Amino acid sequence: MASLADTLFVTGRLAEPAVRAIAAELGIPHQLAVMNISVAALMTTRWIAKRLKLPDGVEEIVIPGLCQGEVDELQQVVGVPVRKGPADIRALPEWYGAEAIRAELGPRDVRVFAEINDVQSLTREQLLDRALAYRAAGADVIDLGLGLGRPWLEQGPAAIGALREHGLSLSIDTLDPEHIRMADAAGVDYVLSLTPATIELAAELRATPVLITEDPDDLDSLGRLASRLEQLGRPYLLDPILAPINSGFAASLARYVELRRRHPQAEIMMGAGNLTELTEADSAGITALLIGFCQELGIRAVLTTEVIGWASGVVAETVRAAEIMRVAQRQARPPKHIDSGLLSAKDEKLRAPSEQELRDMQSRVNDRNYRLFADADWIYAFNSERFVKETNMFAVFEQLEVDDVGHAFYLGKELMKATIARALHKSYRQEGPLDWGLLSFPEPRREDLT
Repeated sequence: MASLADTLFVTGRLAEPAVRAIAAELGIPHQLAVMNISVAALMTTRWIAKRLKLPDGVEEIVIPGLCQGEVDELQQVVGVPVRKGPADIRALPEWYGAEAIRAELGPRDVRVFAEINDVQSLTREQLLDRALAYRAAGADVIDLGLGLGRPWLEQGPAAIGALREHGLSLSIDTLDPEHIRMADAAGVDYVLSLTPATIELAAELRATPVLITEDPDDLDSLGRLASRLEQLGRPYLLDPILAPINSGFAASLARYVELRRRHPQAEIMMGAGNLTELTEADSAGITALLIGFCQELGIRAVLTTEVIGWASGVVAETVRAAEIMRVAQRQARPPKHIDSGLLSAKDEKLRAPSEQELRDMQSRVNDRNYRLFADADWIYAFNSERFVKETNMFAVFEQLEVDDVGHAFYLGKELMKATIARALHKSYRQEGPLDWGLLSFPEPRREDLT
């Protein structure tokens, strides 16, 4: 939470009433700095640094979340900590309430194995690029998946060596004994997987094996494989295999529960790709559910992959889900209001000013620049001369009487964003990107071309 010293909220002229009211509701000592600009989101940290006069008693500054620039630049000038608040001022109470939770987000106890499928078809450079991208997304282990019927015995050692030079932890994903031996000698850390037919390889391997059976329902056989590894004094992971929907999915979840009951201390792996790849639905929600299941059951290794389009980004989603579920478990709470990174098409809450608030804003506008807003029902546009309220972006545009091509292009871009936001019940902020969770991207700006 905020300190007992004053927090300085920096805003623009139009947002001043809303910021003043919301800041007062927070119940913390604060001051307000209203800059000489109408739209607060258009400020940059450098612009603020040149114009802000720091009042006495301020020990931290909160600037609008959509301000461009690094806070370090402003901190060096003002000499007190600076933070970017939420993109929408109406989210400020939740932003403060979630601050302690956000501070805990990061440590997790589920390791993420990110599979690169059919590595034989990739060049060395492609393989390395994919592996480094997965590590950047948070993967702990890069899993090298071998396509059936394509040998990798000659190219494998050099490729594995190149990946290890970059400090990557690796696993090999194959049932073929020769490829297992090759990868182990080349330095992989895990073998996916050993079966009853290949279990005796464990005695000669350096890598930690994942154990599976031909019949996933045969937990007795899986237990015997575990006993064999314990006799050898070797670590291992057990995988009773997650089945796709309509291929025994419910029963496979029950297997994980039963396996944990039988082996309360064993390391267990789940291959989440059997659900995310084979279910035509956005992967984020499926991943959140599976990781929540894993967190409850103490499953500490999850294998995932990004082969099909709707699973693009699932590595980062799995990492974020593991962070969220760990916090939820530690606080004994549902995974709600912890982090919104797994929300993409839908927002947690549609935040928009009322029509009366917008008309009050218009009364303080003294220029012809259009301000755009949207809620679940309407798209609004206003300047000092007119106030437009319509449901159709074309009906809005026709009333704006814009002749300048560049300005028309800008308004068209913003009206399209407002239309999308209205249709999906997402919060729209002029000059700001829509929030797509982990899929969010910086909105292109004209100055990026210079």
